[in-house]
Amino acid sequence: MKAIVDASNVAHYGKVKDGKPILENILNAVKALKELGYEPVLIADASLRHEIDQKEEFNKLLDEEKVKQVPSGTTADHFILKIAEEEDAKILSNDVFREYYDEFRDISSRRIPYSINDGTVSIGTSSKPKKVKNILQKICSQIMTDFEKKGLDSYKQKKNKKLSGIAVAKEAIDRISKSKEESIDSKIEDIFMKIPLFDKFLNMVEDAEETSDFIIFVLVSPRDYKDAVKNAGNIAVTVGDRLKLEHAPLVAVRNDLFTKPGSFELNIIYSDEVLEESPYNVNITINDHDYAFVKKNSRNIASTVAARLGTWKFPIVSVKPSMLMEKPGHFDITLEKGGEK
Repeated sequence: MKAIVDASNVAHYGKVKDGKPILENILNAVKALKELGYEPVLIADASLRHEIDQKEEFNKLLDEEKVKQVPSGTTADHFILKIAEEEDAKILSNDVFREYYDEFRDISSRRIPYSINDGTVSIGTSSKPKKVKNILQKICSQIMTDFEKKGLDSYKQKKNKKLSGIAVAKEAIDRISKSKEESIDSKIEDIFMKIPLFDKFLNMVEDAEETSDFIIFVLVSPRDYKDAVKNAGNIAVTVGDRLKLEHAPLVAVRNDLFTKPGSFELNIIYSDEVLEESPYNVNITINDHDYAFVKKNSRNIASTVAARLGTWKFPIVSVKPSMLMEKPGHFDITLEKGGEK
């Protein structure tokens, strides 16, 4: 792997007051990097050739193109960061490049700190790339936007009401009552999904679809899933009895990446409007930094998409890394034809 050496920064390390930058620092840094398996690329600002202690030797390195000089009129720090980005290289420098954080968000994971003691250069380690905040939600939002562009509606509410069995039952009763009174007949009044419908439950679900007028999806954070499932049966009975329904509604608890821990969303749809399968499967191309995290949560992404579209079965969500996406947070979504209604 290449390592850009901020030659001016290294040369100025440890110089005495009013002293000159030290060429030996640069040469020792190159040696230390090579010993660690790096391919050093030396870049110096234009002024270094006039200030360094061994001008003749340094100019020889420039003539032999072993040191690359920053073009006139170009900011050295920006030039170094740009080259590092283009080459996917590390940067040996004790400069933190703080003023460029907005443009180059992976500086901390590229920069390698160092120290020099009696001519010996000790190479540090770069920081681990920071995960982009809410990247899972951003991915899900983009997927839903792409589905909507294809003419499919999705559930969007994110009220995050405080979670409890009683609160869920009351909300369901209120929503279904209003639906009947106002004759609300939208395709997806509410829906979400993550509950793994195990084989032993499939017949029960099919029977419920045939007899229940409503399907109640309880959207919860993955942290609350197990506790919420325990209340599903009581919620169904309570809602059915209170509204005097001929058949109790089917209650399905599902993980929702948009729902905060300790809260819930309630999505209710007519049972005959649930899609059996997702019309499209999802391909996610992601940067290397976020790949493992997103891959681990691909099931939750599939769950979120299925529920908000109103499908029983999850879409297939494929996650692949791309070397062309270098910065944390970068991703691309493509939809591929899936099942039918």
